[in-house]
Amino acid sequence: MSEKKVAVIMGSDSDLPTVKKALEELKSYGVEYECHIMSAHRTPATAAEFSATAKDNGFGVIICAAGMAAHLAGVVAAYTTLPVIGIPCSSKNFDGLDALLATVQMPSGIPVATVAVDGAKNAAILAVQMLALSDEALAFKLTASKQAMLDQINEKDKKLQDELKSL
Repeated sequence: MSEKKVAVIMGSDSDLPTVKKALEELKSYGVEYECHIMSAHRTPATAAEFSATAKDNGFGVIICAAGMAAHLAGVVAAYTTLPVIGIPCSSKNFDGLDALLATVQMPSGIPVATVAVDGAKNAAILAVQMLALSDEALAFKLTASKQAMLDQINEKDKKLQDELKSL
């Protein structure tokens, strides 16, 4: 288990179907996490307080998932020195483009790493990579995961090549 936790914050409970992919991925690496609902607009003081104390509370990275206006990651990043990863969530109006633009367009001095719309799995992997900079056990798990991906693709290519021979 990593000595640092990952905070996963959703702007709304409607983001949970997307966020579950990040939680599953963090769990697969044995990374402890906490998941909360906080809104940049409806609970700004709560989000600010959580962010300002996150490092002292044992967190190493914060993942923020939000749709529509998607200001959550920027608000969180404004109150912490920890790395913040934004997951723009798709919505019915603009398919997540609004959330993507709101998450990626941060002012100078308030960086937010941003993954693809609904890219929760990649957000979790990026968080693990950040924690692995100072955690050899996590670094080993990441290397093993990359090798498993390579082996899977090589096996699929071998199967394709065998099928093409019979054409």
